Amino acid sequence: MEEIKVGDVFAIGDEGEEQEVEVLGTMHVEGHAYIAVGLLEDIQSTTEEEMDVFLFKVEENGELSYIEDDTEFEKVSAEFERVTSEEV
Repeated sequence: MEEIKVGDVFAIGDEGEEQEVEVLGTMHVEGHAYIAVGLLEDIQSTTEEEMDVFLFKVEENGELSYIEDDTEFEKVSAEFERVTSEEV
């Protein structure tokens, strides 16, 4: 997978149940890359406060994985909130 940038749109999910998402943010936390995405359908039809945001870890091979560790998730979530609040 190529470098992921804010605004990129791609499909995630299982075959037959894929949904298009848009990258809302990229960040690095403790040496690892992460992305925040929102469902493209939600981005087009809801306000920012109502939109669900999903966080993924970008593995060294470029694949995305779920963040399974609660502590890691909290750190990434806090960084995403910090980054997005600076943009306002």
